[in-house]
Amino acid sequence: MTQNEPMTPLKHLVKVLQLGTPSPHRDHTYINGESLYFPTGRVYGGQVIAQSVIAAAKTVPNGRLPHSIHGYFIAAGDIHQDVLFDVETLRDGHSFSSRRVNVTQAQGPILTAIASFQETGQRGVEFADPMPADVPGPEGLTSAKQLMEPYAEKSPFADFYASKSPFDIRHVTPTIMLGADHKSADRDSGRQMVWMKADGTADVPQVMHRAMLALGCDQIMMEPVLRRAGLSISTPGISYASIDHSMWWYRDIDINQWHLYVQDTPTAAHGRGLALAKVYSRDGELVAVMAQEAMIRVPDKTLETLQSGSETSNTPA
Repeated sequence: MTQNEPMTPLKHLVKVLQLGTPSPHRDHTYINGESLYFPTGRVYGGQVIAQSVIAAAKTVPNGRLPHSIHGYFIAAGDIHQDVLFDVETLRDGHSFSSRRVNVTQAQGPILTAIASFQETGQRGVEFADPMPADVPGPEGLTSAKQLMEPYAEKSPFADFYASKSPFDIRHVTPTIMLGADHKSADRDSGRQMVWMKADGTADVPQVMHRAMLALGCDQIMMEPVLRRAGLSISTPGISYASIDHSMWWYRDIDINQWHLYVQDTPTAAHGRGLALAKVYSRDGELVAVMAQEAMIRVPDKTLETLQSGSETSNTPA
């Protein structure tokens, strides 16, 4: 990037994911990173998952790409502090490499994750669920940026999606960004489909594409749970946070191209909801699968009001 080029959200994301210079010590490698802005003031979960992928990737042999990561969010981080990644080398086998990543700030740990990498080009059985048929293409759908722009001056979340998100997000099924979908539980059990790609062009290695997919998916992963429950981010008194996140990559990613997220939520109980997603490339290849559990809490009085179908708010929080 030249000195006169603007720092777009996508370029800033690439810069943040590059991380600092690795500092090896015995079986550990320490790497520093900065945080992205997020309206909550807390470190965005997708950011530290994506950075953990990159941090671990810096320690594995050449020719190995991430195929899975499993992370637990321990505490909220502060976006005004740098983040320290402690990558522990667990094993380097003939085909796979395993790494433990502990992510900390001054107040203590915020994430712990296990990431696994595989030698590229290995042969084996292959099959995949097909992409749903007759899905409307993204070109005819309204971008979240356009949807949120009218509310940008009133809502930090709307402003983020309108001007600060590095992704172009377009919902095939009704979006809950502007209010709850009270018919979802009876109609589709929270199932939804969303197109997403980078808002711009990122010329980066494959490991960065995979990390960016991990970050991008986190912007919509909780939506099926909210949809099925008849909630939205603007529901009065709502409190939510990611508890854990698992992801598997099966084929190469091109984050500059559209991907279809086919999402579902099988269950919610005890203030927790589980969301699943299959990610397809534009030509129908199943490239990744992910699962996330989130804490979602609503005051009893507000929940009773929502269940009666009387929520009318259409302004983002």
